[in-house]
Amino acid sequence: MSMAKKPPPNDVFFASAVELNQRLRAKEFSAAELTKAFCDRLEKSGPAYNALAHSLRKSALAKAKQVDRDLKVDRQRGPLHGVPFAAKDLLDVAGAPCTWGAKPMAGRIPKEDARIIKKLDSAGAIITGKLSMVELAGGGGYRFPAASLQGPGLNPWDKTRWSGGSSSGPGSAVAAGLVGFAIGSETWGSILTPAAYCGVTGLRPTYGYVSRNGAMALSWTMDKIGPMARTAEDCGHILQVISGGDAEDPGSAGKSFYLAPQFQKPLSEMRIGFAPSDLDAVTDEGVRKAIQGGLDALRSLGVKMVETELPTFPYGTVAGTIIGAEGASVFEPLIINGQIDQLADQRQIFGLKAALEIPAKDYLKAMRIRSLIQLELGKLFDDIDMLVTASRFGVATPIDEPLDRQTAAAYPGTPTKRGLRDLGAAGNLAGLPALSLPCGFASGLPVAIQLVSRPFTENTILAVGMEFQKRTDWHRRRPQGL
Repeated sequence: MSMAKKPPPNDVFFASAVELNQRLRAKEFSAAELTKAFCDRLEKSGPAYNALAHSLRKSALAKAKQVDRDLKVDRQRGPLHGVPFAAKDLLDVAGAPCTWGAKPMAGRIPKEDARIIKKLDSAGAIITGKLSMVELAGGGGYRFPAASLQGPGLNPWDKTRWSGGSSSGPGSAVAAGLVGFAIGSETWGSILTPAAYCGVTGLRPTYGYVSRNGAMALSWTMDKIGPMARTAEDCGHILQVISGGDAEDPGSAGKSFYLAPQFQKPLSEMRIGFAPSDLDAVTDEGVRKAIQGGLDALRSLGVKMVETELPTFPYGTVAGTIIGAEGASVFEPLIINGQIDQLADQRQIFGLKAALEIPAKDYLKAMRIRSLIQLELGKLFDDIDMLVTASRFGVATPIDEPLDRQTAAAYPGTPTKRGLRDLGAAGNLAGLPALSLPCGFASGLPVAIQLVSRPFTENTILAVGMEFQKRTDWHRRRPQGL
C-alpha cells in the first residue's frame, strides 16, 4: 500500500498517542509526514504560547525515517511507536541546549540523553523539541508567571491566562496540539497545575518510579517526572515505557510499571474518599459547579464515595522547608557566584538566597514530620482505595497578576473543616501517585479533579480515569480555533 502524499489531516494534532500509533500502523500517513507536520506546528505556534525552548526537527525527521523502516516490515515497538513528543527543558538531550528555563544556564549543552529520553527513543517515540518551564522549576518561589526564559506560558484557551507552572511549556503544547504528548516534572504541583489549567490529562508517578538521571534536580527527595497527554490511557502507556530501576538515581525504587487496568477490582467495589467541605469556601460559582460535575461523573461510575479528610499536619510548611533547603543546596554555586541575580523574578532570587540559610535542625524536623505524614496517610488508605479533590480550586490566573493574589481569591473564606485541600503538598511529601482529569469549564477555562492513591498503585487511578474518560468528553474538548 502506498503512503499518502498530502499532509496528515488537522485532527491528528488532537488525537491521543494510542490513536496516532494506530493510524500509523494502518498506513494512513507515514511517520515522516506526521513528524514533519508536528515539527511545523511546534515551530510555528510554539512561540505564540512561549512554549518552545528548542526545536529538534533534524533529529526528529531522521528518527521518523527509521520508524517508517520499522513499520514497513511490521516491526512494532508498542503504542508510542512513531508518536511525536516533546520534553520539559530540564531533561537532557545530547547536543541540544538544556537551559532549565533560566538565563544563567542558557549556554548549557549536555553530551548525553537523560535516561527517560533514552527509554522513549527505544520505544520508537520521536522527540521534536524541548519545552519551556519556570526558571529552575520554581526553586525559591516566584510571584509572577513571567519567571521563565521564554516568558510567561500562555494558555491556549485564553492567551491572557497562564498555562501553569513549572511545566508551563508541556501544558501549553499538549493543549494546543503541538505534540502527541509531553514530559513534565513535579515537586509540588508542576504536572497537575498545568494539566488542570490547560485541560489535559496529567500523571504524577509514585516517587522513585521514573529515573531522574539526566534531569535537573530541585529537591532530591521530592522530584518526580511524568507524562502530560490527551488521555489517562496514554499516560499509562507512557509510564510503562519510562518507569524502571536505575542505579544512577539514588532515589530509584527499582520497580517497573505495567499498564493493566483490567486486573483492578470492579468499580462497584472501589471506595473513594472525598470531602464536601473542599468546595465550601470556593466563591467562583462556575468553578464550584465544574468540580461538583466531576465528582458526580465519578459517582456515576458506580464507585462508593466516602467522606474523609486529611490528618492535621502543617503540610505546606513542611514541603516548603524541604524543597527550600534541598533547592538552595542544589543551586548553591549559582547563589554564591551571583548568577542567581540574572533570574527574572525578584522573589525567586531572594527566596533562593534566604533558603541557603535554613538551619539543619529545621530541615531535619521537617523530614521527621514528613515521616509521620507518610505513616498517617498510609492509615487513611486502609479503608479507601483513593482520594479525590480538585486539582486546582480556581481557573488559570491572568498572566499579569501576582500568583498569591489568585490563590487568595480562590479561598476568601475560612473553611470549617480541613478536607483534602492540602492534598497537593501531602501527596508530594508522601510520594503518592496522582492523576489529573479535566472535568468541566468555568468562564471558558478548564477545571480538573485529581485522583490520588497509595504508592505504586497507578493502575488503580488509571483504571478509574480511563472509565471516567470513556463516559465524559471534557478531555476531548479543544481550544476554539485550533
